[in-house]
Amino acid sequence: MSEYSDEHIKNILNQYQRKREKEKERYQRIKDTEEFKTQNRERARNHYHINKDKKKEKYDNNKEFMNARSSYYYYKKKDNLELFKEKYPNKVNILMENNIII
Repeated sequence: MSEYSDEHIKNILNQYQRKREKEKERYQRIKDTEEFKTQNRERARNHYHINKDKKKEKYDNNKEFMNARSSYYYYKKKDNLELFKEKYPNKVNILMENNIII
């Protein structure tokens, strides 16, 4: 593998920084135009329609975990973690498997 000199590395970093600044400046210039807004909304709408089945499947696969996590944070907020552990030992096991509770 070839080694880069310090000067070459600095040059690469400066090029990257200038590129990012130009992209940011371009975005700031066009973000409020109607054409950009409509294209962005259309892109988001298409992404939603293409991926809504994947999102539903992900939710269905993780439903028990999300329910357990929600209950855990509720009881934690109310300072009743001992009651949570007594009442829902299966939820505690799910949270321990996912490293929410240690």
